[in-house]
Amino acid sequence: MTGEPPPAGQALPPRIDTNVPHAARMWNYWLGGKDHYEVDREAGDQFSSAFPDIVEIARLSRHLLARIVRYLVIEGGVRQFLDIGTGLPTVDNTHDVAQRADPTCRIVYVDNDPLVLAHARALLAGTPEGATDYVDADLRGDPMKIITAAAKTLDLTQPVALMLMGIAGYVTDEEGAHAIVRRLMDALPPGSYLAMWDGVNVVTGEALDRAQEEHNEGPGVPYNLRTREEFTAFFDGLDLVEPGVVSLTLWRPDPDPLADLAEVDALCGVARKS
Repeated sequence: MTGEPPPAGQALPPRIDTNVPHAARMWNYWLGGKDHYEVDREAGDQFSSAFPDIVEIARLSRHLLARIVRYLVIEGGVRQFLDIGTGLPTVDNTHDVAQRADPTCRIVYVDNDPLVLAHARALLAGTPEGATDYVDADLRGDPMKIITAAAKTLDLTQPVALMLMGIAGYVTDEEGAHAIVRRLMDALPPGSYLAMWDGVNVVTGEALDRAQEEHNEGPGVPYNLRTREEFTAFFDGLDLVEPGVVSLTLWRPDPDPLADLAEVDALCGVARKS
């Protein structure tokens, strides 16, 4: 998807607008993938020129996802995942990590980008013992539609891990964002988990603010950089797993003496519903 036409006989999935940058394709570009268009590369370059650390945050977020999923399966005992805002498939997707730890894990991916869904159906095939499914829905819409669709694959009487990895910032209304997450967690049984990360301006200051403001003024979907307090409030009423709300680099890092554990402008947390 680097600007060439699709292979003969293969049409683009419906509703793809190649004239407007899309977050999933921009992240794929920053991660070194191939599923993006010129408009995504231009927007990605503009953002990274103002805030170069975004490329490192993209990479760190993939490592974080793997650590969190491993924790949830091995230590948390979770076998079901509801991953909203999936993004384009890359290395170590949620089902890859979960089903490596336990092949019976069941995963439902949710996204509203037709390109993401087309790739998901083609590439995100799970184990025979488990299940993967894909739901076309928007986090900014009705959370209960997501829950109803997910219930076709997940057993909602058993714990589910709700994964919101870098997606809640696209719900720019603060009160509305917290209400959506509460409704989703209310629909899940005790023993379920909320796992989140989001961009939060805690390190860089004006460079990130300026890059985000410029992006939000463009045709793409705006993103809201929350404060540490606003992000932490998503976990109200839940039991935070140690080490609590921290930078992406500091959540249960792998024992690598060469790892750079400097804080970045993104926070994460995992919490359990009692």
